Amino acid sequence: MKIRNGLDSLLRPEDSVLVLIDHQPYQLANLNSHDPQAVVNNTTALAKTAKAFGVPTILTSVIAGRGGFLFPQITDVFPGQEVIDRTFINTWEDRKVVDAVKATGRKQLIIAGLWTEICVAMPVIQALGEGWDVTVVTDASGGTSVEAHEVAIQRMLFAGANMMTWLAVASEWQRDWARTEHAAELTEVLKYHVGGSGIAYLWEQQLLNTPVPAGA
Repeated sequence: MKIRNGLDSLLRPEDSVLVLIDHQPYQLANLNSHDPQAVVNNTTALAKTAKAFGVPTILTSVIAGRGGFLFPQITDVFPGQEVIDRTFINTWEDRKVVDAVKATGRKQLIIAGLWTEICVAMPVIQALGEGWDVTVVTDASGGTSVEAHEVAIQRMLFAGANMMTWLAVASEWQRDWARTEHAAELTEVLKYHVGGSGIAYLWEQQLLNTPVPAGA
């Protein structure tokens, strides 16, 4: 198993490409490892963060005519972008998806999808075998049971994959708050997708903009 350590092992937006797999109604209906609303929130936040940092994002579904279209919360982030619809369960066997990823020239492959044990594990394991540096965003993914999700994570870890949550991905892409190029866009994502921290930030802004009464 490849050991990930050192500065070069951290994610870099200029080297990253994101693939979002099968965030569709059929899969969501039998999502039992996570709160479904949390997965929708986390995946939307991940998509917005990728857009903020200029990370190419590939959207793909499986037999959307029966399983439903990707969540609008995701496709609305990329208006007009083609969603690659597949028949392959394993995304990495679909030539159109793989060609789209390779066309970016990026080396750090980031994947999230439904379900973890099937539509995430298959492409992750295959891509690892082909030499890709693969990260799975676990909280923008989910399985048919807690066991299914956790066993899939163990399987992918043993294959050499890196596991992260969406906020950890965002933090590695930002890396330094002195890098101001995307900080404002990232802050907009955090405001609306990190719960209490986002609300606390809005409250802080309110207090900073509240005049102090005379004589206080």
